[in-house]
This record gives sequence, C-alpha cells and structure tokens, in this order.
Amino acid sequence: MRALIQRVSRASVRVDGATVGAIGPGLVILLGVGVGDSEREAALLAEKIAHLRIFADAEGKFNRSLLEVGGAALVVSQFTLFADTRKGRRPSFTQAAPPEQAAPLVERFAALLREQGIAVATGRFGALMEVELVNQGPVTIWLDSDDWQRPRRADPSDAPRR
Repeated sequence: MRALIQRVSRASVRVDGATVGAIGPGLVILLGVGVGDSEREAALLAEKIAHLRIFADAEGKFNRSLLEVGGAALVVSQFTLFADTRKGRRPSFTQAAPPEQAAPLVERFAALLREQGIAVATGRFGALMEVELVNQGPVTIWLDSDDWQRPRRADPSDAPRR
C-alpha cells in the first residue's frame, strides 16, 4: 500500500462539480492499493500516518502528530501511485490492485483512521475527481508499506571509526 501525504490548511474533492469531501487543517492522503495488499498493510499505514510527527510544535519543530493537533484527513484513492514507467512512454498499472480488492481496503483504511479519533472525509472510489488543496509548508511525504520490510540503508555516520 502506498500513500502520498500532504499537510494542508484545507482541501476538498469534487465529483461532477459537487463537493463530496472537504477538510480544514490536516492531511490529504492519496492512497494506492497494490496487488497482494491486505488489511494488515492498511492498519500499519493508518497507524503510521495518525502518529507521524509532521506538525510543528511551539518551537517550530516537527513534533506533533495529526492526532495531537486535532487535524482531519481527506482520503483519496489513487491507483496511479503504482505507475510503472520503466519501459516506454505509457505507464503500466499492473501492480495496482483490481477495484474489487482496492475499494474495500480504501474504506477500511479510512475506518481505521476514524477509529483512532480522526475526522475523515473521502473522495469517491473509481470516479473522476478534482482534488483541490493548499499544501502547508509545503510538506509532502511518500510512504510505502513495502519499504517497512526492507533494511534501512547504511548511514555513513554509523560506520565504526578507526
């Protein structure tokens, strides 16, 4: 599961000219479900995002989470996060989950955020949507649940000194 999150002062999503979801301060979460993703990935990602410290404290440091600031989340399904552009000029989306698998996981992800006390608005799965947002900072962060299975890259400062 992949998420591109943006810290916003406000955001909304429209379908056919009608607003279907809107939030004030918080996060826009563009969410992609991949082949093989399950509720486990949705739960890990929801927990990570709810507690990710990307909001400023009184000293201007990233020390507060979405939960701590009382922010909202706008969750928008976006299969294009699984675009494979390694060959040719047209992206391939074969690693994106089919709609019958992705739709319930997007809904479950939103429900998991709500269960943590976060106000959640959503787009409409499968619809052509217009997403409007004011990125605050700007702060934009990429999260991929597959990355949590990989070892961290070696940090040169961690190397033993001779």
